Amino acid sequence: MLGEWSSHGEYQQQMTVVLSAIARVNPDLVLEYADPISKVYILDLDPLKVLVGPLYSTTGRPSKNQAEIFRSFVLMNALGFCLDKWIEKLSFNPVLRAACGFKGKPPGVASYYDLINRIVKLDEKPRNKRKKRKPRIKHGKNKLPPKHPGIVGKLMGQILNGRRFNHRPERLLQEIFAQVCVQPSIDLGLVPTTVSISGDGTCILTGASHYGVRTCECRNNGIYDCDCPRRFSDPNAAWGWDSHKQQWFYGYTGYFISTYNKAEKLDLPLYLRIVDAARHDSVTAVVALAEFRDLYPNLTVDTFISDSASDNYATYELLDKWNINGVIALNPTNSGNRKYPGHLDINDKGVPICPGGREMIYWGFSKNPCRLKWRCPWLAGNLRRCPACDNCSPSPYGRTIYTKPDWDLRLFTRIPRGSERFKEKMKERTASERVNNRILNHYGLEDSKVRGKKRISFFAAIAGFNIHLDAQLAKLKALDLFVFNALFGVSAAA
Repeated sequence: MLGEWSSHGEYQQQMTVVLSAIARVNPDLVLEYADPISKVYILDLDPLKVLVGPLYSTTGRPSKNQAEIFRSFVLMNALGFCLDKWIEKLSFNPVLRAACGFKGKPPGVASYYDLINRIVKLDEKPRNKRKKRKPRIKHGKNKLPPKHPGIVGKLMGQILNGRRFNHRPERLLQEIFAQVCVQPSIDLGLVPTTVSISGDGTCILTGASHYGVRTCECRNNGIYDCDCPRRFSDPNAAWGWDSHKQQWFYGYTGYFISTYNKAEKLDLPLYLRIVDAARHDSVTAVVALAEFRDLYPNLTVDTFISDSASDNYATYELLDKWNINGVIALNPTNSGNRKYPGHLDINDKGVPICPGGREMIYWGFSKNPCRLKWRCPWLAGNLRRCPACDNCSPSPYGRTIYTKPDWDLRLFTRIPRGSERFKEKMKERTASERVNNRILNHYGLEDSKVRGKKRISFFAAIAGFNIHLDAQLAKLKALDLFVFNALFGVSAAA
């Protein structure tokens, strides 16, 4: 049964009264945590009550402090504490207790884990299974290939036929992130309603050991390298290949969709998902796009930006069906994989080559016939003289070629490869890499030693909360809508 839930306004009023009283005695105690307190002060958890309410029965002993515990998670992550040290810190710090909203003694560690278990209903009980040995084959800078060839095309067909992924254990966590965290950023204009998104995978190490714990008696019998089942504290973790470090890692792969706000110079995560370490990003990308569109029905995706992991025809076809521009780097291993008419001379970027051996000049996209126009590089103004001009088109306008995206969605993209707009869009892909870095390093998911897909997913979302709250707080300060010193009656000179 869900117990008493203080509204956002009641929480703000209570926190202001308590911290103002502390500040009159010792203002430095409050000023020390000015920015983290400001973030949880603007965090409106009223929508959270609607989302988590169905998780509790209508009878029985009430569950207390659910909003306060969630707010405590955000503040703990902002200050860089692990859970055990954080609970110890709360026990003797009245400022942090007031910032979380606790009115009496703060709850113990079991209450924190209970909230995680309710939000992410995933069975991760330690169980016995055979040890997964570290693979010996190294793949260099290449990613692990998909386990099932053609799986992206099959998923694409199922998605277009109406398949949805709304019953996964992490679904509620994603809805909480979208409605409680991202929606305020949309309301503040930090995320536009027509958005360009970039997707990227990252390696996440689990805090559990890949050796497991022996449950057999083989060692007592002198057998030290047995294949008997062992007990693993993170049974869902697996081996994956880190193409950046060129080494194997044990854990999971995080696939995050982000956006870049050019005006505010902000990188903001919009979608977070934790998957099997060996899963290829191309498989996760099509599922992530389908889930993203369901989570944000009011957002229009203009462009999807990705690295070469998504360079496959199934992804381009899915984007074309949804009227989304695809800005995807070409995979060198796919060179020569083409579908356009054979009489055209096209380079690997999808740009026609004139008889003089030069790349032709992009001259715009025609929506009505749905084709791209290319002009002679000499008469378009990029060359002084072309060696093949005498044997080329006699027209004063110069040779003109049209290419149609439906010939080859991979090469003839709506935003032509090699164009300035394509290059500018591709630069936005680094936003996802910066978001990955903030979640893993700045907000400590990499060093937290968290184990289990359930907890890794939850703490990745909490890190995403802090990234958005940083941006929201900066925006409010710029609009003079939040002044910490005046609100709590303290000043830096006090």
